[in-house]
Amino acid sequence: MVNAAEDTISPPAAPAHQAPPVLSRKQLTGIIGALALGAFVMILNETVLTVALPSIMADYGVSAAAGQWLTTGFLLTMAVVIPLTGYLLQRYTLRGLFVFALCSFLVGTVLAIIAPSFSVLLAARVIQAVGTAIVMPLLMNTTLTLVPSQHRGMVMGLNSIVISVGPAIGPTVSGIIVNSLSWHWIFGLMTPLVVLILVLGILFIKVPSVTRRLPVDVLSVILSALAFGGLVYALSTIGGALENPTLPLVSGVIGVAALALFFTRQVRLTRTDRELLNLRPFKNRTFSLSIVMIMIAMGTLLGTVVILPIFLQNGSGLSTMTIGMMLLPGGLVQIAVGPIFGRVFDRHGPRPVLIPGALMLALGQWLFTTIHPGTELGLIVAFHTIFCIGLAMLMTGLLSAALSGVPQQLYGHGSAIFNTGQQLGGAIGTTIFVTVMSAVAAAETGAGSALVDGLFHGAHFAFIVGGILATIAVLCAPFIKGPQRA
Repeated sequence: MVNAAEDTISPPAAPAHQAPPVLSRKQLTGIIGALALGAFVMILNETVLTVALPSIMADYGVSAAAGQWLTTGFLLTMAVVIPLTGYLLQRYTLRGLFVFALCSFLVGTVLAIIAPSFSVLLAARVIQAVGTAIVMPLLMNTTLTLVPSQHRGMVMGLNSIVISVGPAIGPTVSGIIVNSLSWHWIFGLMTPLVVLILVLGILFIKVPSVTRRLPVDVLSVILSALAFGGLVYALSTIGGALENPTLPLVSGVIGVAALALFFTRQVRLTRTDRELLNLRPFKNRTFSLSIVMIMIAMGTLLGTVVILPIFLQNGSGLSTMTIGMMLLPGGLVQIAVGPIFGRVFDRHGPRPVLIPGALMLALGQWLFTTIHPGTELGLIVAFHTIFCIGLAMLMTGLLSAALSGVPQQLYGHGSAIFNTGQQLGGAIGTTIFVTVMSAVAAAETGAGSALVDGLFHGAHFAFIVGGILATIAVLCAPFIKGPQRA
């Protein structure tokens, strides 16, 4: 509750083994602010190399397939580490995990600046991904634990900016830097920001934490790595399945089999409180539907961000800078409306946010299907802005509602599952969009059509798939329930 005399905020009741800390507004703002800034820089870093990839390939003399590993390796590491965060959040303090995550990301960033070879740059990206994988669940879990439910929607609205705007403006930022300087400056400009955020976190994150000495089930760790790593690798390499179907097929089979064994083992270990990832949050319908919707939202977001530059640059001949500036208004709109939708959630619950958000997301995808070589750039910007507003509404509502019916002691595990769903959704969406566009473009070009027509027709069918997925989110939205209010 808010105490006007002392200007303090008491978070929701904690479990019996942990007394709820009473934090001043300054303390709470500092903690959430440091976590949100760190997460924003890290998520921005996830897509920041998409535009810089040609320059990196030229500098190191590597192929496009090899260069793509800078993104694939990042996603693989995220997929392996995020499921472990449910355990880490119980085992280590908030401050300890934050410092480790920021230091890991900082080491990877500095290593990327001085990387003498492509293999060192790839290793730097993997080290960055370790820190990123920890910070995202840390931000969500801390918000749920420390922020009272009546203010949670507004804070989650700010957090939604971190998750959705970062990947959206990543290509814009890298496009400006690469055009003006060189790709090394992407990491060079990022380094002082990370150092500043690390200092802020050390100064503000001083929350008493009760940790538990839990045994690590090594077999669960191995199964988790095989399951989520195998699935993400299969999805990332499916684009080349026509040339070499063995790798994606084998890794996909291993991933599915390991996932089944991992889930079975977690259910059994939960009975003795030794699980690596507790799956009980799936018993809550709102949580399960939120996972489906967040996977659709992230899939359409990353799929759109990836293929829009491809067909606009290769099909319409637009420069990297122009495309980056076209994507910027959508990101800026999300920054403006995220907190507003958060307040709406706090007052009226999730449905007034999620239902129109899902409708606008779907509308944006269906409007993208109308794009052709003669479409005015202003219309494309308008379509993207509509899509981004829907995305902001969805992210705000889903982040707030997903764990509303989950017991507080399972917040860490629920956050790990939620963030794993985001990564899988992004990987699946990117794969679907790129594969559909490439397959249609190749078929039409082989039949004698011009490259421009092939790319736009391929994008047309990719956005039809995105529209269908977004329509599924529209059907799920009315069934999402909000937190129980006193």
